[in-house]
Amino acid sequence: MAPKESKRRKLAHDSSDDESRLQAKSKSVQKSFFKNASHWDLEQDYESRPRKGKKAHKETNRLPIKTADGRLEHFQAREEEEKDDESIASDTEWLEGREDEVDLESEEEVVEEKPAVPEPQLIREAQEELAKIAMQMNETPEEHPGAFKAMAKIGQSPILSIQMLALMTQMTVYKDVIPGYRIRPQAEDGPKEKLSKDVRTLRGYEQALVSGYQSYIKELARCSKIETRAVRGGQSLATIATTCACTLVTSVAHFNFRTDLLKILVGKLSRRKIDANGQKCLEALRTLLKDDEEGRPSLEAVSLISKMIRARDFYVDESVINLFLSLRLLSEFSGKGSLDQVEGVSLGKKKHKKEFRTKRERKAMKEQKSLDKDMANADALVSHEELEQMQSETLKLVFANYFRILKARVPHLMGAVLEGLAKYAHLINQDFFGDLLEALKDLIRHSEADAEADPAANGEPEEGKEKEEDDEDEDGVPSRNLTREALLCTVTAFALLAGQDAHNSRNDLHLDLSFFTTHLFKSLLAFSTNPDLELTRPPNNSSSAASKINVQTTTVLLLRSLTGILLPPWNIRSVPPLRLAAFVKQLMTAALQMPEKSTQAVLVLLSDVAHTHSKKVSSLWNTEERKGDGRFNPFSDSVEGSNPFAATVWEGELLRKHYSPKVREGVKLLEKGMSG
Repeated sequence: MAPKESKRRKLAHDSSDDESRLQAKSKSVQKSFFKNASHWDLEQDYESRPRKGKKAHKETNRLPIKTADGRLEHFQAREEEEKDDESIASDTEWLEGREDEVDLESEEEVVEEKPAVPEPQLIREAQEELAKIAMQMNETPEEHPGAFKAMAKIGQSPILSIQMLALMTQMTVYKDVIPGYRIRPQAEDGPKEKLSKDVRTLRGYEQALVSGYQSYIKELARCSKIETRAVRGGQSLATIATTCACTLVTSVAHFNFRTDLLKILVGKLSRRKIDANGQKCLEALRTLLKDDEEGRPSLEAVSLISKMIRARDFYVDESVINLFLSLRLLSEFSGKGSLDQVEGVSLGKKKHKKEFRTKRERKAMKEQKSLDKDMANADALVSHEELEQMQSETLKLVFANYFRILKARVPHLMGAVLEGLAKYAHLINQDFFGDLLEALKDLIRHSEADAEADPAANGEPEEGKEKEEDDEDEDGVPSRNLTREALLCTVTAFALLAGQDAHNSRNDLHLDLSFFTTHLFKSLLAFSTNPDLELTRPPNNSSSAASKINVQTTTVLLLRSLTGILLPPWNIRSVPPLRLAAFVKQLMTAALQMPEKSTQAVLVLLSDVAHTHSKKVSSLWNTEERKGDGRFNPFSDSVEGSNPFAATVWEGELLRKHYSPKVREGVKLLEKGMSG
């Protein structure tokens, strides 16, 4: 018989259910202990409790167990060791019931005990790191495509100074590494091409550049809207972000995400008063419009400005409107534009005679056109036809803005709009002249009605309203000057007529400027008694130095209007004698009340009139050569109905005794010119 195999005892391990029951039992024992501990006499119990001594090691009669690795192990002894290890825990921890909490609190205390780095040291470390990255990008930017994300990560610091340093460093780096062409986004669904290692490296660097640049512009847009005070008399975060955006617009306007940069600048201009950051944006946009040879940046900028003006309901500073005077199309564009169309520009393709080509030739030509188009997009170049088309769209946007403001009669924008119309006179379509002149006439009519209703708006403030007007000026509400508005309309009307050949065809177009002439004639006596005749408009820190008509005195505007009426450049000999005589008589009467410098300017203008039209008006200085009967009416509703030849210029005798020697000399020169 085969010997029987020795039986082995099977050990049953504790299951997870047994462990959970033990834990629950331990907790219940703990609760009962706390509940009954107050009734115990712990000191007596401690006295009566037997002393614990060192127990001798108990011998076991169980057979040893052979483990998987061949060792013999006494099971009972191992159980006793485990029990001894479990009993090591202190009684106080068991009593308090927070064995697990002690470990967690100790970990938290370790985390909090890290030494805090002082802020100056963090700033110094950030400066060193940014300088290191900038040096690497300056030497070999293609080998460090991850530097863009590294700089952006440093800029996420909560310390304001580090954020400013990161923004300025990124701006400098991007300004240096951005190439002279636009980078097209890589098509994910496009065909996979076999590329060399250098080309693959270059494309990876370009995609990293575009991605980092886009994230940087979003960060600039976010920081530019944060209104925080400057740190220790320095610059605020919004100022730094605006400066970076202005620098990038003027230096790398050809690169990607130009529209996002322009939105940052235009957003700073959407206020009634332009602050220091707004002035930077104005200068940057003015530089962009002047240096734009492509046409597309100007179109984008004008489009964004137009949307902003309409969204703000024309509640913007006049320097924003003056930006349109910096466009290059003022000197380069040759077409004629209006609100909805442009003439003289070939916007369509010319039709050529169809030539026979084989299938292979057509395929090769198609590939060549596609290649030329890609090269042109990469080089950011435009053809002459595309440039004219974009300039024509820009011109239509400019005229639409001007006409909307004229229709809305926004008082603080009238000077900028009329200056712009005078500048763009040679580009205005003749069919658009009628609507434009009617708008100017309506503006003068409304100014007359407002002057009758509110004398303070015509430069004659009432005593009870002076304090209210001062309060309005302090609040930023523009004070309306109806005298200047009327003169600006007259100057613009004659500038439009002189800007092109409209005066040759004014009979066909039914252009009648007699309304402006009559209004100026009736207003001369009122102008002469205006105390602010030689003062410019109220000073405004945000006014543009490029605008000339808005900073001129009322006397200068008056002389420009009179020159357009009495000495028109297109046909200086065509002025009728009645108009000349009426204005000469009225001006001599007004010169008696004008200030010294204004009187000198009027006498110089009359000397020019005498030099050209002396034979037509010389009878006014000689009583024996009177040609008219009746009386002279200076308040007539028409220039010709004033009967000027029935009067004589007796004001010259009074001006001979003027206190100013220059005025006396001017009168002598005038009379000498009339007699000659």
